[in-house]
Amino acid sequence: MSVVELNQENGVAAAAAATVVNIAAYKFVTLDDRDELRPRVRAWAEEAGLKGTVLLAPEGINLFLAGASAGVEDFLGRLRADPRFADLEVKVSHSDAVPFGKLLVKLKREIIRMDHPAIRPEDRRAPSVDAHTLARWLAAGVDDAGRPVVMLDTRNDFEVDAGTFEGAIDWRIQRFTQFPDAVLRHREQLAGKTVVSFCTGGIRCEKAALFMQDVGVEHVYQLEGGILKYFEETGGPGFKGRCFVFDGRDTLGPDLAPEAGA
Repeated sequence: MSVVELNQENGVAAAAAATVVNIAAYKFVTLDDRDELRPRVRAWAEEAGLKGTVLLAPEGINLFLAGASAGVEDFLGRLRADPRFADLEVKVSHSDAVPFGKLLVKLKREIIRMDHPAIRPEDRRAPSVDAHTLARWLAAGVDDAGRPVVMLDTRNDFEVDAGTFEGAIDWRIQRFTQFPDAVLRHREQLAGKTVVSFCTGGIRCEKAALFMQDVGVEHVYQLEGGILKYFEETGGPGFKGRCFVFDGRDTLGPDLAPEAGA
């Protein structure tokens, strides 16, 4: 689906077509040709006039890019021509200016570092809950089976401080590599509940949910598409504050707009 179609589907005002398009996407897929892929991806982004960051790791791709709508479409068309990225899902927002100063395409050990190589989302996924279902669960306080629902924030403490779901569990981690130890220390806090792990765009909560499953936490879900998709599809009921993003916008509101003047 094109960015224009996404705008229409999500009810974004037609005026947004004239603003900068910001895209965030990731996919866990084996990349054994990263050295060859890196210059191609960089060339596609440069030719499209995009700025931002692309991470390439043996486990997959993670990207945050911004530019004109036509450039975004061109880049995504080239990327998705590679069968490994044909089904790449993109989260879209808009801003008045490009929130990145330059273009970076980096090779990394992991696209989100956890230091637990046995956690491979390409091979398996924990159950996910979509935005509308989660909004319904939060309004009721229980899931469809009648179990109490708890939201588990997998982000770093400074991100949580900008905003989070009301009543969410926050273990005050400073980096994601601390999350596994935090789970082991607090497993009893999760017993008997439906646990929904969440993060900005979905990438951290994929690994988080799998780790919790592996250590015996029952009834674990990941929020499909993270906070940004939840904002996009529901407008953010139950979320208090704003979502921290790692670019010049700093935070986004439930309307996916940066703060005035950002």
